Amino acid sequence: MNPIIQKSGLSVAGMLVAGGCALGPAVAAQAAPVQGPPISASQTDRGTDRSAERILGIDYQAQPNFYYCGPAATRIALSAQGKALSQDEVAKLLGTSEAGTPSALDTTRVLNELTGGKYRTTEIRDSVARPEQVEQLRRDVLAAVDGGRPVVANVKGTTVDTDGNPHSYEGGHYLTLVGYRDGGDTIRVADPADPALGEYWVSLSKVANWVAERGYSS
Repeated sequence: MNPIIQKSGLSVAGMLVAGGCALGPAVAAQAAPVQGPPISASQTDRGTDRSAERILGIDYQAQPNFYYCGPAATRIALSAQGKALSQDEVAKLLGTSEAGTPSALDTTRVLNELTGGKYRTTEIRDSVARPEQVEQLRRDVLAAVDGGRPVVANVKGTTVDTDGNPHSYEGGHYLTLVGYRDGGDTIRVADPADPALGEYWVSLSKVANWVAERGYSS
């Protein structure tokens, strides 16, 4: 039986599910949309040049409450693909409640329903991502972003971005991976719970370990 489905009924402690979404104290209302930077790519042969970079243009919105991280992150991904839905519309499709969004399977399902079926769910079952899982995440992010599809990731715990800012979601959180640089060694994160920054860079290995015991839609 698929462990994602087995654990989809769990909340805060559940693996591979949202559980509940953290919301920073400064977030009291939904932020106004902010258009992200346009797509740009430095080159196409990532196998020989580690300088490859691409960032997708998005319509960023912060989540309006503690449990809407799934709808907000999914909506950000949809916005890069020309789909203009409200967070409430996405929440209804996802089955989001105050317990959160049930599973990464749901974000994949809704993204496929609305964008043509190219998304798939990948889980990292280990508590710490193995090297091959880190490389799988790199391949998946590069393929998705190069195809114009942001990745929706279900994360848990604390990580630190490249500027030294900590981001802590011990109860679970959904966010959107919208770009990469350095050939995928660094990942661009659009975080609906952090409108002060909106987007920030995190190393690939840290993103993989953030996703550990959960999953992502790419």
